Amino acid sequence: MIGLLQRVTEATVTVDGNLVGQIGSGLVVLVGVQRGDQVAQARRLAERLVAYRVFEDPDGKMNLSLADTGGGLLLIPQFTLAADTCKGNRPGFSRAADPTTGRALFTELVSSACEAGIAVETGQFGANMDVSLINQGPVTFWLEVPPSVADIS
Repeated sequence: MIGLLQRVTEATVTVDGNLVGQIGSGLVVLVGVQRGDQVAQARRLAERLVAYRVFEDPDGKMNLSLADTGGGLLLIPQFTLAADTCKGNRPGFSRAADPTTGRALFTELVSSACEAGIAVETGQFGANMDVSLINQGPVTFWLEVPPSVADIS
């Protein structure tokens, strides 16, 4: 499972002009579910997002996590993160999980983050979304919780 996280001062996501998610200071995370991902990957990514230290402490060092700051978490499903871009001029999507699995694991990620006490907003799975954000820093990180080789069938 892939999470492309950005530290933001504010962010929104709309579908067909309707606001479906909004946060102030916190993290926007674009989420890609890969073939072979399971519940364990969703839960581990949630743990990492909650605890990842990307917010500045009083000394200006990135020592504080989302759990420390009480910021919001805006999770956006984005299957294109699992694209194969190694050759040619068109991405391939054979690495992405099928939609049913992707939706279930995205839902598990959201539930796990909520259970950690984080204020969570989401985009809409499978929708064409408009995401607006102010990336503070800019701070952007790629987090990946790869499926275990034994888990891939």
